[in-house]
Amino acid sequence: MKVLIQRVSNAKVEVGGDIKGEIKQGILVFLGFEKTDEKPQVDKMIKRLLTYRIFADKQGKMNLSLTDINGGILMVSQFTLVADTKSGTRAGFSTAKPLALAEDLYVYFLNQIKIAHSTVASGIFGADMQVSLTNDGPITFLLEC
Repeated sequence: MKVLIQRVSNAKVEVGGDIKGEIKQGILVFLGFEKTDEKPQVDKMIKRLLTYRIFADKQGKMNLSLTDINGGILMVSQFTLVADTKSGTRAGFSTAKPLALAEDLYVYFLNQIKIAHSTVASGIFGADMQVSLTNDGPITFLLEC
């Protein structure tokens, strides 16, 4: 599983011109599943996302988590994160979890994170989405599990 997180001042995702998810301060989460990913890895990643120290404290150090600041989460499925890009000029997707299984895992991830955190929005799995954001920092991290 690869999760790209960006600290944002605001972010939204649209599908067909309609806003499907929107947050103010928080994290934009791009999520891609590999073939071997299962629910235990999802549970571990959710805990990590909620406690990952990405926000500044009063001294300006990244010591506060999303939970500490009660920020929002915008979840966006993005299978291209798990592409094989080691060689050539075209990405390979043989490492990605098959579509139906990835969607089940994404739904599980989304449901579990909504239980654990109060402000969660999302795009639509597999849709052609337009994502707009203001990256705060810019701060971006790639988390792997």
